[in-house]
Amino acid sequence: MKHNYLRGFMPAMPFSTPFEVVRAGIGALIGLGVAGFLLSFFDLHDAGLYLIAPFGATSVLLFAVPNSPLAQPWSAIVGNSVSALAGIAVCMVVDDAVLCVALAVALAISAMILVRAVHPPGGAVAMVAALGPDIASELGFRFALTPVAAITTALVVIAMIYARATGRSYPLRHFDDKSIHQTSDRPPIERLGLNEGELNAILQQYRQSLNLGVEDLARLIGAAELQVASHRTGPLTAGDIMSRDLVTVKSDTSLGDVADLFRRHSFTSLPVVEKDGRYLGVIFQIHLIRRAREDALRLDRGLMSAMARLIDRKRGAPVTAIEIMSVTEPRATASTPIAALLPLMADGACDAVPVVEYGKIIGIVTRTDLIAALAHAGLAAA
Repeated sequence: MKHNYLRGFMPAMPFSTPFEVVRAGIGALIGLGVAGFLLSFFDLHDAGLYLIAPFGATSVLLFAVPNSPLAQPWSAIVGNSVSALAGIAVCMVVDDAVLCVALAVALAISAMILVRAVHPPGGAVAMVAALGPDIASELGFRFALTPVAAITTALVVIAMIYARATGRSYPLRHFDDKSIHQTSDRPPIERLGLNEGELNAILQQYRQSLNLGVEDLARLIGAAELQVASHRTGPLTAGDIMSRDLVTVKSDTSLGDVADLFRRHSFTSLPVVEKDGRYLGVIFQIHLIRRAREDALRLDRGLMSAMARLIDRKRGAPVTAIEIMSVTEPRATASTPIAALLPLMADGACDAVPVVEYGKIIGIVTRTDLIAALAHAGLAAA
């Protein structure tokens, strides 16, 4: 558990290619370099045009992650502009510096969400305005136009030119844009039968609407389907769909511990193995319930563990897993076709089929695994 928690602090982004690393860095260099050169060459400071720190953050998005919804022209230009307006407005009415910054950033975030232009550097733009009372007194709301909107627009234009020159697409295409063939047909990789509304619903369900665009999601789903299809050179087998990270019990595990595992993992079955890993049998929840019913007229599922331990104490010697496990349940090998597993679990008598090789269990196929595989196969066939 501690190890899994610490993994949350590890990098979440995959490794990037050397080309993409260089492409992003050179893009930011060109973007800010050209903007800074033009400002200094034409001496536009009197016109309110100058570089501020948030433009560096905007460059990260425009040149490193140009496909992000947060980096699109509307998000960048409008997001930075409304954030500047929010910062100036708060600075004009609030004197306390700490409160001014907090209110400015909060108002900027709310405003960006309302106008569908969330752009993280906008929070920094609001802070610049809130921490610079001179800006509010000298430029007022014109700060949102120059330098914020003007320089952001310049960076966006440079990013568009640079993306085309380096083989990237920016701005991100909309879902209903025409294809490269100038027809309304979706690219083959994206023809999944999912419309824009359904893709949007997926993004909302997984709270990714700010991180991923509909166009990207369609492309990723299509690519994933093709990759999975490339793995299939024949019928699906038990080895393809089985669960491999197994929770097992030993033959001498007490019923109380078995019940704890059922409750903790929400499993319906637990394989029983010897200390050397040799497969012995399987325990289904119904086996535990039936055993408990021998000693109790009523058994509440939430008290399964307590009842099992009570049975252990009542009998004097603990009842162990080997006494209630089933050894007659069907088994499969990794090469068993899933078609052969269907009749085994179709009647409801068997919830899971252990996958055994050379006497040792290597996986287990549950009814959920089988349904998911059949659903996937149906979608692929469709």
